[in-house]
Amino acid sequence: MEAQYAIEMLNITKRFPGIVANDNITLQLKKGEIHALLGENGAGKSTLMSVLFGLYQPEEGTIKKDGKVVSIKDPNDANDLGIGMVHQHFKLVECFSVLDNIILGVEPNKHGFLQKKEAREKVLALSEKYGLQIDPDALIEDITVGMQQRTEILKMLYRDNEILIFDEPTAVLTPQEIEELMQIMKNLAAEGKSILFISHKLNEIMAVADRCTVLRKGKYIGTVDTKSTTMEELSAMMVGRNVNFHVEKGAAKPGEVVLNVEHMTVASKVHKNNAVRDVSFRVRAGEIVCIAGIDGNGQTELVYGLTGLEPLKEGKIELLGEDITHASIRKRSASGMSHIPEDRHKHGLVLDYSLEYNMILQRYFEPQFTNKAGFLKRKEIREYANQLIEQYDVRSGQGAVTIARSMSGGNQQKAIVAREIDKDPQLLVAVQPTRGLDVGAIEYIHKQLVAQRDAGKAVLLVSLELDEVMDVPDRILVMYEGEIVGELDPKQTTEEELGLYMAGAKRDEVKA
Repeated sequence: MEAQYAIEMLNITKRFPGIVANDNITLQLKKGEIHALLGENGAGKSTLMSVLFGLYQPEEGTIKKDGKVVSIKDPNDANDLGIGMVHQHFKLVECFSVLDNIILGVEPNKHGFLQKKEAREKVLALSEKYGLQIDPDALIEDITVGMQQRTEILKMLYRDNEILIFDEPTAVLTPQEIEELMQIMKNLAAEGKSILFISHKLNEIMAVADRCTVLRKGKYIGTVDTKSTTMEELSAMMVGRNVNFHVEKGAAKPGEVVLNVEHMTVASKVHKNNAVRDVSFRVRAGEIVCIAGIDGNGQTELVYGLTGLEPLKEGKIELLGEDITHASIRKRSASGMSHIPEDRHKHGLVLDYSLEYNMILQRYFEPQFTNKAGFLKRKEIREYANQLIEQYDVRSGQGAVTIARSMSGGNQQKAIVAREIDKDPQLLVAVQPTRGLDVGAIEYIHKQLVAQRDAGKAVLLVSLELDEVMDVPDRILVMYEGEIVGELDPKQTTEEELGLYMAGAKRDEVKA
C-alpha cells in the first residue's frame, strides 16, 4: 500500500541554549495538499522547516518520506529527496539572468560545455505549464519582487522537487501578486506537488490551505481542516486567547499641523535617480497618516530624511513650526520626534547591550537617569526598564539584564515600541511597526498607535501590510517611484484600488 503522507516529521525536538524551539512536534503532510504552518513569533515554525530542509539537526525525532525513514544532513540531501524551499529573503544572484539563477548548481553540460538551450526549453515549458510567466534573459536586479519569487519557484520545479516549502511567501508582494501566488500554489498542488506554507496571515491560510497545523511556544497545539474552522478559532489556538482583528477607533479629530514637509528630495544610494522626488505632505495632531507602497519606492529614504539618518538634497521639514531640516538626530528627538525604525537591528537597538540600557538609549543624559557628576543612576534605570517590560509585555529570559541580541524578533520590536512611545513624542514615525509579529502582538501595537492619536499626537505610519494600511490610518498617501501618487480615504477605497496606485497603474493629478 502506498504511503498516505509525503512527509512525516515525528516527535521532533530541537533545542538551542536556554530554549526548546521545537518540543516534541509532529507534522504530517499529505500528498498533493497545501498544508499551512501557523504560530506566533518564536513559536518554532522556521526552526521546524529548517530541520526539514537540513539546515538544523534535531536532538530527537525522525523524518519519513513516503513512509520510509530518511536522514537529512544538509540542503543537498533535502534536494536529493525532492524537497525545495523558497526562503523569506530570496537567495538569488542579482547580476545573473533569471535563467542562470534557475539552473545554478545543476547546470546541464556535455563534455564540460554548458548546454543552455535545453535548460531554456525546460524552463519555458515549466513556466507555461504552471502559469509562471518570466523573461529568462532579464537580470534579477531589474525585475519586480513578484518576478523574483516566480524565479525561486521555477528553481524548485527545475530540480523536480516534489515537496515545496514556502516561508512567509507573501511578505513583500502586492495584492495582485498575492492572488497570483495563491493560484500558482493551487495549480502546483493540483499537479501532485505537496506544499508546506508558513504564514501568520490568517486570511491567506483560509483562502489557500487544505489543513493547518498550529504551534505555540515551541509546542504542537493541533491540526485542523481549514474548511471546518474560522479565523477566530485559528487565532485563539495560535495565541491562547481571543483576538480582535478589527482596529477599534473613533473618528479622528485632527488639530494643528505637527509635521510639515515641503518639496523633499532625497538622493538614492542604489542608482543615479533620486529616491524621493519633490514630496510634500502634512501630518496633524490627532491623526494617523499612512505612507503605503510596494517596498523600494522611496519610503525608506523618506523616513531617513525625516529622522535625520540621511541629508535632504532639497526641501524643508518643520516640526511644530520649527525648521528641523538640518537638525541632528538628538535635536529632532528632543524636539518631540520618536522613530520606530524599519531595521530594528541596524537602527533600533544596540544588540550587545542589555535590555535596560536599550530602553534609555536616547534619554540616558536626562536628570532622571544621570546625576550631576555625569554618572548613570543604575537603580532608577532598572526600575524604569522593569516598568516598561511589564507594561508592554516584553518577554525575555533574564528580564532587564537580558542581552538584546538573545531575544526573539517580536520582543525586540516590543522593546523599541515601548521606548519610543514612552518618550511622549509629539510626532511618532512608525515604520513597519508590526513586521514579523503575530496577531496578538499586532493587535497590541495597533492599540498603542490609536492611543497616541487619541492623546492628540501626530502619527506617521509607513507600512507594506495591506490589512494594516486599510485598517489603522485616517488617511493614506501612496508612494510610487519616489513620488506621492495619490491620497486615499481608507473608508472610501478598496484593496484593489489601493493596489493599482501601488503598482503605478493609477495616479491622481493633484499631488497630495
